[in-house]
Amino acid sequence: MTAFQAKWLERIIIGVCVLSIIAIFQPFSISLFSIGCVTVVIGALAFNLVPLAREGTEWRFIIKVSVIILIILGVAASLGVGTAFLYVDYLESIR
Repeated sequence: MTAFQAKWLERIIIGVCVLSIIAIFQPFSISLFSIGCVTVVIGALAFNLVPLAREGTEWRFIIKVSVIILIILGVAASLGVGTAFLYVDYLESIR
């Protein structure tokens, strides 16, 4: 990756984070709020790539780290949803 590409990757990631926060806190549209809620998670995960946005880093490495981050997100989301279902089963069993 060139220095120009690294700078733009970093700016795009930070821009997504800033725009998603603005979308969450705007008082006009529930659709923008929903979009902001999704993009703030995506932006937060993508922010892990900012330290890698340096000259000389290969795109293949950035893609590899992105896939690892998405796998971790999937595992965490699965654990959260699974825990919620188990909690519902627990609440039904104590009735």
